[in-house]
Amino acid sequence: MDVKDLSALSIEELTQKEKQLRQELFNFRFQLGIGRLENPMQVRATKRDIARVKTVKRQLELLQGQAGQAVEK
Repeated sequence: MDVKDLSALSIEELTQKEKQLRQELFNFRFQLGIGRLENPMQVRATKRDIARVKTVKRQLELLQGQAGQAVEK
């Protein structure tokens, strides 16, 4: 997952993407626990994808907050 792709999404879409990735992480952890996960690096990659989504989401929130403050002044 690329940051460029994420920055094109809206906050609502990023929230949905985060939920999807969290569900995927849950499934990977479950598979890892029962020994059925073929590639354990998927857990690490999914965690990093979640962090990317949260970072981009926060950046958009801050930009919207600054735009709101500029209008109030």
